[in-house]
Amino acid sequence: MKSNTDEIGGQDNYTMASINSNEKSPGDPPDKKLAEADAEKQPLSGKKEERWWTTLMQVAVPFFIAGCGTIGAGLVLGHVKEWDVFVNVSAIFVLVPSLSGLKGNLDMCLASRLSTQANLGNMSSTREVISMVVGNISLVQVQAIVAATVVSIFAIIVNIITDRAINGSYVLLLIASAVFTATTTCFVLDFVMVMVIYGSHKFKVNPDNVATPLAASIGDIVSNTVLAVTAEYMYEQIQISLWQPIALMCVYYSLLPLWVFIVWRNKYTKKVLTSGWTPVISALFISGIGGIVLDKAVDSYPGYEVFQPIVNGIGGNLVCVQSSRLATHLHQTAIPGELPENTRLIEWPWRTLFYGTKAAKVARMLLVLALFGQIIFMVVADFVYQGAVTLQVPFGITYLLCSLLQVMVLLYLAYMLVHLMWKKKKDPDNAAIPYLTALGDLLGSVFLGLTFVILSIFGMQYGNNVL
Repeated sequence: MKSNTDEIGGQDNYTMASINSNEKSPGDPPDKKLAEADAEKQPLSGKKEERWWTTLMQVAVPFFIAGCGTIGAGLVLGHVKEWDVFVNVSAIFVLVPSLSGLKGNLDMCLASRLSTQANLGNMSSTREVISMVVGNISLVQVQAIVAATVVSIFAIIVNIITDRAINGSYVLLLIASAVFTATTTCFVLDFVMVMVIYGSHKFKVNPDNVATPLAASIGDIVSNTVLAVTAEYMYEQIQISLWQPIALMCVYYSLLPLWVFIVWRNKYTKKVLTSGWTPVISALFISGIGGIVLDKAVDSYPGYEVFQPIVNGIGGNLVCVQSSRLATHLHQTAIPGELPENTRLIEWPWRTLFYGTKAAKVARMLLVLALFGQIIFMVVADFVYQGAVTLQVPFGITYLLCSLLQVMVLLYLAYMLVHLMWKKKKDPDNAAIPYLTALGDLLGSVFLGLTFVILSIFGMQYGNNVL
């Protein structure tokens, strides 16, 4: 006779034919079938169903604040591209989207983890909150030091391949600048993120709607500014002596064992320390490809560097809202390895984006926000960059199509990826967001590049009407 323990703890065998099936044993009650209209009425995040206007307001405010940050990031990049370090060390352009993506990945994963804990009711004890905060911030420091080193080495290799030369002092400059930028921006912004999540929890606002957009609200502009200033300073110093980048690297690498020790002793982060590396490192290389696109496009297409952070940032912000809400919903309604009732791993795109699933209602809101947000951000960025509104209709239409296509692809991939991670018993809060934001950087860079290429073919490239 088979015990109940065996039935609960036994391993399930899945085949490709049953990947979407939710087969039950003969003793299980029959499934309750939901109509497509009723499916959307089920709560996606939080214990009670949120009204659509509540979700919209909670998402829209931080979204537009985040949009201002992405505009600032693009304008900073457009300004500093003429600095000596950007002119003479081309690998620095490969670092820009990779470091922005890294900071976004780490901060958004932290925001998603803490938002889930808040929605599960684990933030009522001050002692537990302090333990969560210390463990998670220490974890981000470990990931930032290691990942920034990896991405700087990737940028160096790309530079060697393209330029067929290597400069030892530039190697030190890139590694020191990347590590300092990643650790400093993450450390400061993580404290802001913790206060936002804790405050949202106290004021009965769903942290899933607020935290992830705010994680990127000033993050991109701060990351680009710190990288540019640090790299320019290091570039001036290495002309005299190499001791400053070497000393900086020694300080951060000597702190690494301390951060590891703190994370290892913390119950909330110990597991992530050993299992959360593959998504972060993989995402770095995906974002790095977007950096190569930026490096090649910035010289050929004026204005590309202004709009690239906007497209990438907006897409990443919106998909992280959806991913965080989906992860919270799974934590509340299912056990790892099992999908909730009436949920399939693979769905048709229109059911996940427009009508037919629990995620569709939020996806529609995010697409509307993307459309109106990009119109506003596009006009504001153009006005600030050119000193007047110089946008032409062909550019505006092509730009909006490119950005909406990016967001739709990301939202569809988020639905499948989050549920796939859950079915494989991996926490989507740690595993899904790095892939999604990195894909957002890559798709945004490529789609925006295609926009500039298509317009240039027809002689309607951006800025050609400016005297």
